[in-house]
Amino acid sequence: MPLHSPLLDRLREIFGPAACAADEASRLAYAYDNSRLDALPDAVVFPTGHAQVEALVRACREHRAPLVARGRGSNTTGATVPVAGGVVASFERMNRILRIDPDNRLAVVEPGVLNGDLQKALIAHGFFWPPDPSSAPWCSIGGNLACNAAGPRAVKYGTPRENTLGLRAVAGTGEGFRCGTWTSKGATGYDLTRLLIGSEGTLAVVTEATLKLTPRPSAIRTLRATYRDVDAAARAVARIMAQPATPCALEFIDGVALRLAHDYAPDAGVPLAGALLMIEVDGEPDALPAAAEAVARAARGDGLEELRIARDAVETQALWSARKALSPAQRTIAPDKINEDVVVPVSRLPELVAGIKRLAAQHDVLIVSFGHAGNGNLHVNLLPRDAAERERAHACLAEVFALVVELDGTLSGEHGIGIAKRPFMPLALQPSTLGLMRAVKQAFDPDGILNPGKLLP
Repeated sequence: MPLHSPLLDRLREIFGPAACAADEASRLAYAYDNSRLDALPDAVVFPTGHAQVEALVRACREHRAPLVARGRGSNTTGATVPVAGGVVASFERMNRILRIDPDNRLAVVEPGVLNGDLQKALIAHGFFWPPDPSSAPWCSIGGNLACNAAGPRAVKYGTPRENTLGLRAVAGTGEGFRCGTWTSKGATGYDLTRLLIGSEGTLAVVTEATLKLTPRPSAIRTLRATYRDVDAAARAVARIMAQPATPCALEFIDGVALRLAHDYAPDAGVPLAGALLMIEVDGEPDALPAAAEAVARAARGDGLEELRIARDAVETQALWSARKALSPAQRTIAPDKINEDVVVPVSRLPELVAGIKRLAAQHDVLIVSFGHAGNGNLHVNLLPRDAAERERAHACLAEVFALVVELDGTLSGEHGIGIAKRPFMPLALQPSTLGLMRAVKQAFDPDGILNPGKLLP
């Protein structure tokens, strides 16, 4: 975009010089996300209100300029990389918590509010918003909605789709609209709220969200179980999820990951085992012992090596040591790791774990698996260390996705599709389904300006 192009002049009118940048340094700062992919935008703008966003979309549509809405860039699939150039709209300045309404169990926020900041603000009211991705301290609510990013608590409390009542947004036509309800029940027309969540900014730009809140549990009990091998741990996950006491977190870590974490932090008390489950139950103090015992009974079985229950907060932190050491440990051996988040029905988890182990050996690629096992959502991390291993890793990844689909699973639980998984969408969805998705895209964004080159193949 030339420095004095008609579109850039219009953007400066809408946003003023302090909220519109076209210098190289600013463009570079918004050219990439956590996927390590990058592409330069032509300009970056910083909206502070809904009316500005309507004017922005109309201007981009008039000039046929791509528009990419961006939270904090923590996604791993390239979903916010401006591959077609155009304008990046960063929502970091649109970060107000507009309303917290405990009586109706809702909060109204702008998309730039950080997940962690919202959680802190809700503590005084005795509530929380269930989605809690590991990036919660720095990821935005808008980004959580764009990818339907959830985290460990989704096993009991659900994802953003189950915890969002309504949205205010701007379609690719430049027309603003509201969808959803202020109530916990609603049966009035199509559910556009759930449609927009997970659409990665390809249908509309969200400017406000009405979130469903949940009362904070008064107590939590943490358990850690180690197993002889990954198969035994996977079978335990299926048993735990088949009994009535639903854990609020059920995390799986395989033996390769445990070894990496142990070597990275030898004093952290990371156990060495074939696999590990981190389990939490929450609720009222009187009910917790029975819930914890029910989960513990299900965790016991062939292959269990040790089951520990934390007695206090200090022991809880100690039990979580393996999970906390895992990400930095992976980065030390494979800066170019391939991080995928596939999902299968919980009952098929043992087959997925066994299949990943087989593919790792077949392709001679180091694979670390961990994640939200209670949802069947595993983070499959391929750790190539050189060019040859990277080539084998990409071939292996295609077979991992094929295995997941064969097991009635899906390509992503919370990272989304972005650029990285676009080529595999026809593997997961029928042509007729993709055709309907393209028709929906056409209805919301007839000129294809919103986040082009993402999600749909």
